[in-house]
Amino acid sequence: MESQAVSFAASRFVPIAIGFFGLGTGYFIWGGQALFGFPKTSPDVNKTLGIWGFWMPGFMQFVTGVYLLIGLTWFNVFGGVAPLYMAGLAFTAYGIHWFAMAYRRYIDASAGPDGWMAIAFLFLSILGVDVFRRAGDIPVMIIFVGLALIYAVEIPTRLFSWSPGARLVGLFQVATGIWLMYCTYAITVNLALGARAWV
Repeated sequence: MESQAVSFAASRFVPIAIGFFGLGTGYFIWGGQALFGFPKTSPDVNKTLGIWGFWMPGFMQFVTGVYLLIGLTWFNVFGGVAPLYMAGLAFTAYGIHWFAMAYRRYIDASAGPDGWMAIAFLFLSILGVDVFRRAGDIPVMIIFVGLALIYAVEIPTRLFSWSPGARLVGLFQVATGIWLMYCTYAITVNLALGARAWV
């Protein structure tokens, strides 16, 4: 018997809007609370923030990342679009990191060690800026610029208890969340209607 190779049809329906929407929602919720101080921090508010952080930026990014990496490596359904590998890496890593942050917030544990985490995620964000700049995908590069700013401020905020940092992180999260919502809109319009919506 001869073995038969199974192949799947190429798909242009890359699932990145799912990850963008999840992260954008998380940044509105966490960033809005940090920037405006509303609702006021309390154990109940932290639990609610933890729940939202787990499901929206956590789960939605993780699913997107795994979907992308499997589609690129096992089934080759995305046409070998190399920058999608960076997207798969980022969505998976950021999703898992949101699981950890959400649980930490839910149980009201210390945020101090997040400063060390932010060093690694600053590196990942800078890597994303470089990859998408070289690929000529400026809208996605801008997302990674926002992420880099968030983690650059998280480092001194968490490690050295830099008090203005929490509101500055919230500002960068809300601004990046707005851009993520635009990117969600643009990608969805591009794929669902065949219209060009990028800037």
